Amino acid sequence: MSNVAIHVDTLGKRYRIGARMRYQTMRDRLTMALMAPSRWLNSNASAASKDQATHFWALRNVSFELKVGEVLGLIGRNGAGKTTLLKILSRVTQPTEGFADIYGRVGSLLEVGTGFHPELTGRENTFLNGAILGMGKQEITRKFDEIVAFAEVADFIDTPLKHYSSGMQMRLAFAIAAYFEPQILLVDEVLAVGDFAFQKKCLGKMGEVARAGRTIVLVSHQMNQIRRLCEKVIWMDGGTIRQSGPTAEVAGAYEAAVNSASASSHENRGQKARFVSWEIVEPRGESPHMLNSLSPLTVHFTVETNKEVRRGHHGVALFTMDRELIWAWAKDDVCLEPGLHSFSYTFPMLPLRPGAYCWQVSLWEDGELLDLWDCLPELNVATPVFQHAKDSWNGILNIPCEFSILWREIDKAKSNGY
Repeated sequence: MSNVAIHVDTLGKRYRIGARMRYQTMRDRLTMALMAPSRWLNSNASAASKDQATHFWALRNVSFELKVGEVLGLIGRNGAGKTTLLKILSRVTQPTEGFADIYGRVGSLLEVGTGFHPELTGRENTFLNGAILGMGKQEITRKFDEIVAFAEVADFIDTPLKHYSSGMQMRLAFAIAAYFEPQILLVDEVLAVGDFAFQKKCLGKMGEVARAGRTIVLVSHQMNQIRRLCEKVIWMDGGTIRQSGPTAEVAGAYEAAVNSASASSHENRGQKARFVSWEIVEPRGESPHMLNSLSPLTVHFTVETNKEVRRGHHGVALFTMDRELIWAWAKDDVCLEPGLHSFSYTFPMLPLRPGAYCWQVSLWEDGELLDLWDCLPELNVATPVFQHAKDSWNGILNIPCEFSILWREIDKAKSNGY
């Protein structure tokens, strides 16, 4: 267990919901018991039965292990239990069942700005908030100039916080938290603070923290942050772990599920012809809609025709989830008999960065649209990452390459000026 930072076993947290009962003092309870013992017993029994009916599990049967230096991402919809799990790990909340063992000094960024006082200056709040996070006065003094520079509030550091804009307060709060140096860091959506430029700055700082070998648990709805910082991901749904594993695979599956749930229905489309399915037929993996390798692949789009199609026109396109066109192709003079047909495409490779993508296929006849389908489920690319270390230099293509440095002897004649 010496290399383990966090060990969670069958963790569960139950909350009570519904109307609150009026608090009874000891005097109230004794008076009721003496005046009407039977009614007091019945009221306790009914309260207990009501209490059982107004509970729900925010977490249930959650188990995982994180080693020293690993970065874990927690993803899922709002209410999935991510924040509850972080609160238990940070000892803010006690679990109802199971346990979570933490090995090392823990820093929790559950809510940026907790502990700020509006009447105190930025300088005073820096020392106050740093102390709340667990830093000593000497440590804060040593890092003070870096914190102020990172937050970009040097001109206002001795101004009361009530005169700061909300963006300035968030920048200062994150800067204080960013320079806290625990062995285990629990982060809940604090990278979403400030404007776009400051978010990039926050992301870069968290990247430095991760590369420094600290153990991090990060909650975020930004998949680019998860992919850049995390080695593995847990997808939480309804208080339980729905899927866990490598970042590219789990993040892609989550994105595909979210987009599939919000996509338009496949009903009420073409009557003469309609696309009914698509799949990756080569290479075959656990899922026919997930690409795990940069190898030759064959994709089939199945169309069902109820009547003969003459002089047809077929098109196919591949989009990012932001509807950025990656590739498209078309074929004229398509003739189809009634029945099922597979449009087969073979590619030498599909070198796309990990994530979710959308195929769009169409079939026309004499200028009339027979069917247009945004294929579901989406294509989930979960290949290894061959990209720049900085997210700002990551493009759509994910192309492997080999790098080497070749030694070349300097031509002595040229070096002497001859």
